[in-house]
Amino acid sequence: MKVCEITGKVAVVGNYVSHSHHKTKRRFNPNLKTKRFWSEEEARWITLRVTAAGMKTINKKGLAAAMRDAAAARKIY
Repeated sequence: MKVCEITGKVAVVGNYVSHSHHKTKRRFNPNLKTKRFWSEEEARWITLRVTAAGMKTINKKGLAAAMRDAAAARKIY
């Protein structure tokens, strides 16, 4: 399944709408990239599948804090 490991974004379903207003199903996939991040706490590289928004979150909060928040968000559901 295509899901961001930080933000939890997944593909959503919508419609193509033609000029005649005929609707056909389509998917909006998240902007996922495979990216390596250096973990200072573990002193190793960690590979994550994250969206562009997830990368911004990691740059703002730091890797450890972003992963801690993502884990806490998954436990709520």
